[in-house]
Amino acid sequence: MKRYLKYILVTICQLAFFGCSDDYVDIDPEATIDADNYFNSPQDYEDALVGAYDLLQASYINVWIGDIASDNTLAGGENANDVIALQEIDDMRHGAVNDQLRNIWSWMYAGISRTNYIFENKDKINFEGKEQILAEAAFLRAYYYFELVKIFGDLPLIVDERATFEGLSSISRSPKSEVYTQIEKDLEYAVANLSVTPAQLGRVTKGAALALLGKTHLYQDEFAEASDALEQTISLGVYDLFDDYSTLFLTQNENNIESVFEIQYSNEEGAGFDCLQCVEGNVAVGFNGIRGYNGPIYADGFSFNVPTQDLVDAFEAGDLRFEPTILDIETFATTQEEEVTYTKGYEHTGYYNHKYIPRATDIGLGDVHLTSPLNYRAIRYADVLLMAAEALNRGGIDDSKALSYLNQVRDRADLDQLSLTGQALTDAILKERRVELAGEGHRFFDLVRTGQAAANIEGFVAGKHEVFPIPQIEIDLAGAGWKQNANY
Repeated sequence: MKRYLKYILVTICQLAFFGCSDDYVDIDPEATIDADNYFNSPQDYEDALVGAYDLLQASYINVWIGDIASDNTLAGGENANDVIALQEIDDMRHGAVNDQLRNIWSWMYAGISRTNYIFENKDKINFEGKEQILAEAAFLRAYYYFELVKIFGDLPLIVDERATFEGLSSISRSPKSEVYTQIEKDLEYAVANLSVTPAQLGRVTKGAALALLGKTHLYQDEFAEASDALEQTISLGVYDLFDDYSTLFLTQNENNIESVFEIQYSNEEGAGFDCLQCVEGNVAVGFNGIRGYNGPIYADGFSFNVPTQDLVDAFEAGDLRFEPTILDIETFATTQEEEVTYTKGYEHTGYYNHKYIPRATDIGLGDVHLTSPLNYRAIRYADVLLMAAEALNRGGIDDSKALSYLNQVRDRADLDQLSLTGQALTDAILKERRVELAGEGHRFFDLVRTGQAAANIEGFVAGKHEVFPIPQIEIDLAGAGWKQNANY
C-alpha cells in the first residue's frame, strides 16, 4: 500500500481530543465532509478506509517509547533537553504534561475517529466488497485501541460514532477490561471477514487479525484464548521465518513471508516538522540515525534511541541476530576503507538500532530525516511463535510445543536448542523475546505485563509506571471529570 495510500482527509480535526494541532481554536472550517455529502459511493468508503490507515504511520512514537522506557535503550539525542518528553520517559520522570504522550493520545484517537466514521455510516448504501472494508476498519480500530490501552490503561471508549465537544463531556473512562473486550469483538469480526491474502499489499489479513487477537489475550494473561488464536495464525501455513535475518529489515525485503502485519512508509513525498502526523515516511528511522555521520552505507540522523550495554550483553555468543540488531559504530568505523566520521550524541553508548537506521540507498525527498521508506514490522512470525510459546507454557497447556516454537526461533539465530520446562522455559522465552525483538518497541510492555518492570527499569515505581499519565490538557478539554492515573 506504500505509494498508494495517500493522505485523504475524511474528518475535520474538530477538537483536541482527536486533534492535529492546537490551531483548532476559533477557526471555522471552509468546508465540512459529513454523512450528508459523503458515503454515497463505494469509492467514498474506500477513501475513508485509506484515511483510517493513514494514522498507522503516526504510531512511530509508540514504538520509540516501547524501547526508550525500558532497559533496552536510552533516549539519546543532542543533549539532555533534546525532545525533553522522551528524556523524561527514559528517566521515569514523565508527568501529565508531555507532548509525546499527548501526540500518541491524539493521533491514535484520530485513527479511531476515522474508523468510527465508517461504521457510523456503514448502512448508508450497499455494495459488493463492503464487508471487506468494514473488516479492515474493525482491525484498525482494534489496533489503535490496543496501542492506547497498553499505554494509558482505562480509556474513553467510543464506538461507531465520532466524538463531539458536546458529547465528550459525558463520556467516562471505561475500565481497560471493557476496552479489551471491544478490541476482541472487532478482531473476531475481522477474522471472520478477512481473507488470508491481502486485498492489496500492506492491507490487513485474517492472519494479522488472529495474531493481534492472540496478543490481546496474552496481555490479559488469558493463555488458553491466546494460544488458540496464535496457533490458528500458525496453522494458516502462509507465514514462515525469513531465512536471512541479516537482511530482514532492509527495504528490499519488506512484506516478506515473515511479515504478519507491516506498516507501510514511503520516501516519495517531502515532509516537515510542522505536521509529523502527516508524514508518509518513518520518522523514527531518521531520529535513530548516527549524528553528524559521514561515510558509506548509512545516512545522518539525530542519535536517539541508543541501545544500552545491558541489551548488548543479553545476546549469546554466536547469535546471528546481533549485528543486524546492534550497530557498533566504533568497530564499523575502523573496518571501512572509506573514512567514517560522526558526532557522539548525548548518552552515547557506541551502539545504534541497526534495524531502523537511515541508509544512504533509502534517501528520498526532504526533509530526509523524516522520510525514510523503511516499513515497521508491527507483527512478525517470530513474534507469533514466541507469543504462542509463552501462552502454551505460562498457561500450563503444552511445554513440549512451546519449546518447539522457541527452538524454531533459536535455530534461525544459529543457537543451540534448549530442553526446558516450567519456569525455566518461561524465563528462556522472555529472554528470547528481548533479543529477537530488540529495537522493535515491545520490551517495556513485555516487562510490565509479566511483572518484571520494577526489577529491570531504573526509576520504575510499581503501582505508577505500569501505565503513562493521561495528557492533562485532554482531561481539561474533555470536561468529563476523568481521574488521572494513580500517582501522577
